[in-house]
Amino acid sequence: MIPGRAGSLASRTPVSPTQVKILVPGNHLMVSLLGQRDELLRLIEEAFNGTRIVVRGNEITIEGEDAERVGRLFDELVELLERGQDFDASDVGRTIAMVKDDVSPFEVMTTEVLRSVRGRSVRPKTAGQKRYTDAIGSNVVTFCIGPAGTGKSYLAVALAIQALQAREADRIILTRPAVEAGERLGFLPGDVMAKVDPYLRPLYDALYDLLGPEGAQRLLERGTIEVAPLAFMRGRTLNRSFIILDEAQNTSPEQMKMFLTRIGFGSKVVVTGDVTQIDVPGGRSGLTGMESVLGGVTDVAFVHLSRHDVVRARIVADIVRAYESHTDGH
Repeated sequence: MIPGRAGSLASRTPVSPTQVKILVPGNHLMVSLLGQRDELLRLIEEAFNGTRIVVRGNEITIEGEDAERVGRLFDELVELLERGQDFDASDVGRTIAMVKDDVSPFEVMTTEVLRSVRGRSVRPKTAGQKRYTDAIGSNVVTFCIGPAGTGKSYLAVALAIQALQAREADRIILTRPAVEAGERLGFLPGDVMAKVDPYLRPLYDALYDLLGPEGAQRLLERGTIEVAPLAFMRGRTLNRSFIILDEAQNTSPEQMKMFLTRIGFGSKVVVTGDVTQIDVPGGRSGLTGMESVLGGVTDVAFVHLSRHDVVRARIVADIVRAYESHTDGH
């Protein structure tokens, strides 16, 4: 169940098992809470079938079988608003999903992972993302498997930077397998790094966004942050490093074993991938089946994210859902 917190800002009064009254502390919160033209209010009513919500001034009356749960949802939203959080329909949709799963949106959305160079706070936005960040903090190796747009790589890079700043790691190593997604890059000019650079660009993008171009470039030039194709990991032992293997669905089983046996003393590893986007020749992915192999190993965790954890534009979640429905239908 969602834990109560001392000093909750909204006053919730259970009138009966099917009726709850919420007194919001101040009319200034009401527009943000309900949305323009009550857009967010309608979203909440639609999410809880049979629930009727009546607003008079700053008093909200909730009626229906889910009245208590919807009351808790409003408590959480009010407290988040008082902490300076803003909502859109996607945010409220994720908050509703958390409450339905008896997870506290406040606990999830106020956990700061990192503050970027621009002062923007990086936080989990879904219950799945919170499980993911908690797993990384508690384990030596964390596998995160989920569709595009769930923040797998971005959150891992943010946690790696946090570990570097806290002196929990001496360096960050970011790596991806150089597997072509239906394109031929071999004809491109330049050395090996120039040819694989397009594969590594998403990792650079995350670094530049979190550290700023100058800060990221400075750490890259010092070797404090290393971005390299997976083949460059062979034969190395990586001590006191925060290592991220991105797009791991495109490793072969042999490459995955090679990578995992590079782990040295004091290191932490995050492996991310999407098993619906395997481009490795022959489809022999080193990521599929790993849970049955390593699921019982101490300090190894597996986190599965879904379309409910997509935090990009809403259309990304809709696309993922459409593909899932098409696959299920065949």
